[in-house]
Amino acid sequence: MIKFGILKSKIEKVLLESYSNNTIKDELKKFKTNVLDNKNVSKLFYLYDELNSNKGLNESVVSDYINECTTIYENTINKIKPSEFQKIKSWVGNIKTENNYENVDNLFSTDVLTIESRLQSRKLISESLKKKSPIEKKVVNLPLSTMVNVANKTIATFMEDLNESEKKELLSLLSEDDSKLKENFDLVKDEVIVKLNNLKENSDESTLNRINETIQKVSSEKYDKLTYFKLKGLKETL
Repeated sequence: MIKFGILKSKIEKVLLESYSNNTIKDELKKFKTNVLDNKNVSKLFYLYDELNSNKGLNESVVSDYINECTTIYENTINKIKPSEFQKIKSWVGNIKTENNYENVDNLFSTDVLTIESRLQSRKLISESLKKKSPIEKKVVNLPLSTMVNVANKTIATFMEDLNESEKKELLSLLSEDDSKLKENFDLVKDEVIVKLNNLKENSDESTLNRINETIQKVSSEKYDKLTYFKLKGLKETL
């Protein structure tokens, strides 16, 4: 059976390339059907993200964390039918890409001939889990001018700046029905503008200009899913 890390790497490549290939709607439908709507596959997808991320965990809990993840994997993988994996293979099987989750695949391997590589991968994952994510700092300290400029990025480039959980949130949002999101869009926009106006108090001239520029940009935004995602993110950082 193909390793799940390889499948996940193929899925991510398909989704990323679909933006430039103008096949995003079709690929997101397949992603929703084969991953998001399948509780067990979705759980594995999330689990691999967790073990492939810098989380800033204390050294005293890293081993227990990995053991718990391994238990979850073992309890989940057996609940996924071969036919469910086959559907994913039919979707992305012909995609060529490196395995971005090789260490996680090695960690979960039950092959007695791979004990040494399994231990090495466990060590590398442990070191990664103890590191703090620099992306989290970037989100907190993101200047307002950057949020204005981000509107000019392509979706693919924008996604490269997201961490794994943010990518999953965006992909999930892109597969949702527009009618539901449109109802919240104006509300989110109004909340962002209120928060920006509150920031004007005691601001210097340079900051005030950036705030006014951002308010003008936000006020003129028209609904689409990526804009909704960015406004929602901006609201949470203000």
